[in-house]
Amino acid sequence: MKQPIKISILIFISITTLILSIFPAVPAFSQSDASDIPFEKWLNEVQQDIVKKGILSDKKAKDVFSHITWQPTVVDLDRRQPERRLSTATYLQKTISRQRISEGRKFLHEKKALIEKIQYKYQVPGRFVIALWAMETSFGRNTGGYDVLDALATLAHDGRRADFFRKEFEVALKILAETGMAPDKITGSWAGAMGQCQFMPSTFLNYAVDFDGDGRRDIWNNRADVLGSAAHYLQQIGWDFHRGWGRQVQIPTTLATNLVGMETVLSLKEWQEKGVRQTDGLPLPPAAIKASLIQPDGPGTPAYLVYDNFRVLLKWNRSVPFALSVGLLADHIGKK
Repeated sequence: MKQPIKISILIFISITTLILSIFPAVPAFSQSDASDIPFEKWLNEVQQDIVKKGILSDKKAKDVFSHITWQPTVVDLDRRQPERRLSTATYLQKTISRQRISEGRKFLHEKKALIEKIQYKYQVPGRFVIALWAMETSFGRNTGGYDVLDALATLAHDGRRADFFRKEFEVALKILAETGMAPDKITGSWAGAMGQCQFMPSTFLNYAVDFDGDGRRDIWNNRADVLGSAAHYLQQIGWDFHRGWGRQVQIPTTLATNLVGMETVLSLKEWQEKGVRQTDGLPLPPAAIKASLIQPDGPGTPAYLVYDNFRVLLKWNRSVPFALSVGLLADHIGKK
């Protein structure tokens, strides 16, 4: 009578072992989980690779890498998820303040000559460049203050987006070699976005400009380079000088919900025929413009018709609330 019990126990143990082998227990995160290789050993291997690629000399690499340290705060920020997402309406309220509008208008007026030169060269309206500058770093006041090399090395070692950050780390070292800057002067956000216009290193390498002609591309301290670089980037990713970004609109309650979203692109005339109007109830402009209708906060909330330039802003930052803030802030700054 006992043999069937023994067999049952053996079968249970075998099944349990099989299940555990297929679905192993997942331990809580710790630094040891971040990489199979200790940070110091990994960094030494990267250093050797950088020298082999000719990005830095052996002497320069030894000096630079001796100051790079693992930053647990950066890993924590990269993994942290916000407890709640702000609605687009709340985000716009927080980002488009009277003070920010006033400061933007003041700069547009006081630096008119510089803004007009940038606008003429890159065919991007100055109000959009200033709005982006305001949104990214509050006109250059809040650039992050993290050591970019430390941050990028940490994120490259951590593994979650290792390939991306390893590439950006190498590009940052190329920038170091090009500019002759001290490593601790290359500062930015915890994710490696640099300077007053918050360019990732690869963006800097491809689009930053020496607008004042002093021989350096300085997006940390040189305002002409900061704004010129932002305008050049927008130009290169498709900005159309002859178009705006879009506008807030009224929509009829009968409008088909499947028309809402970036996937649907219609002419302003077609949107007009579907009952879409300006916020004051007037007809849409009779311009030959293609647009998409978005309602970021869902049905019954503010709606916007957005043009190709809005898509350009999304290339800068893939956040719809961010792109809306830039467009609306630019409109306010441009008003006299």
